[in-house]
Amino acid sequence: MAKSTKFLLLFFIFTLFSSSNAVGGKLGGRTQIKDVKTNQEIQDLGKYCVEEHNRNLRKQNGALSSLLSFSQVVEAEKQVVSGVKYYLKISAIVKSSSSQKLFDAVVVVKSWETKKKRELLTFFPSPSPATK
Repeated sequence: MAKSTKFLLLFFIFTLFSSSNAVGGKLGGRTQIKDVKTNQEIQDLGKYCVEEHNRNLRKQNGALSSLLSFSQVVEAEKQVVSGVKYYLKISAIVKSSSSQKLFDAVVVVKSWETKKKRELLTFFPSPSPATK
């Protein structure tokens, strides 16, 4: 009887952690963030990404023509890694042309550090639907 109870317990634990529906998705997998447009933390992360992009442009070549103005984050996913990695789709205005464009950004947040450390990993124009 004890062996069958242990087997059932192990089977239950294995099933729980291998199921894609367990605890919001597979361990280490990306999960979609709902209500992105009203989530202030996500909108703040998007603004941070645009500010970092602009800061990096100024450092590289002083190019003011490519600077952006943050509009909003329109889609977001997160993934638990060494911290939390956020995959953001950001709507921003290109200041030189006043045109609205979409950008894909990846940022990592390490909340356990003294100051909640954020690091922008990538920031690129989002591919158009025709090129996906």
